Parts: sequence; C-alpha cells; structure tokens
Amino acid sequence: MKHIRWLVIPLRVLLVVVFAGLLLAQLFSLPGQFSHMAEESPRLGFIPWLLLAFWILELLCVQIVIVCTWRLLTLVGADRIFSEEAFVWVDAILWAMATGWVLIAGVSAYLVGFIYVTPELRDPGLPIFLFGMVLISGVVVLTMFVLRALLRQATVLKTDLEEVI
Repeated sequence: MKHIRWLVIPLRVLLVVVFAGLLLAQLFSLPGQFSHMAEESPRLGFIPWLLLAFWILELLCVQIVIVCTWRLLTLVGADRIFSEEAFVWVDAILWAMATGWVLIAGVSAYLVGFIYVTPELRDPGLPIFLFGMVLISGVVVLTMFVLRALLRQATVLKTDLEEVI
C-alpha cells in the first residue's frame, strides 16, 4: 500500500489544480469569451449563450468526476476500494460522464444542423471534429461502465475470499 501513497499524493495535487482551473474558467474566462463572441457576431443569435451554458455544464461534469475521484482515492488509501461504498462514487462518475456525453451529442447535432443551414459556415472540418468528439467521449463513457463491472466482480471475489478465510 505504501507505493500507492506515492501515486495518490501527486494525483490529489493535480486534481486540486485542475479543479481550480476549471472553476476559474467557469467564473471568468468562459463568460467573457462568449459575451465577446455575442457582441462581435450578433448574427449568431443565441449560439454564444448556448455554448456558454454547454461549457459551464461540461466543466461541472468534469468537476463532479474530480470530486468523486478524490473520494475514491480516500477509499484506496484506507484499503476499502473493494466495498459497496466505492460504488456510490463510481456511479456518480458514470452519471456525470453520461450527462457530459449527452450534452456533447446534443450540442454537436444542433451545431452541425446550424452549420449546414448557414452557407458561409459549410466547412466539413467542424462537423467531422464534433462527430469525433462524440465518438471519443462515448468510448470513454462505455469504458467506465466496463471498469465499474470489473470493480463489481473484484468486490464480489474479495468478499467471497474473506468469507472463506
């Protein structure tokens, strides 16, 4: 367990730094950026505000994953990761990731439709990029579901082993 401690401490430091950066982006950077976009391009209508809401919610999903990861690291440190308590945090991670994926898919579908309605924006690069992001994020969410199933299996095996011993 001692070697894991050397991994947990720097990971926690990085989680705090990332969380703080995301919070700063949510409070200062994103509102300023999309407000500026709305002023500079009034023809976009409510799109900048849609994107602002989207990114704030996406970053909130990432922050939820960070908090849940912190709690899972606490369970790892206490050697209780293979317990039912871990599933509360893993499920919260799954819900946050699934919510983020639905947001990405929905906004991407809307933006692709908006791009093809607006003649001056008909560059195929953005739709391809958005489609790729939806696929990649879907793979990450499904991978997390597989990892949850593996955690469930390991927890059952550990419980069975403890009963035998």
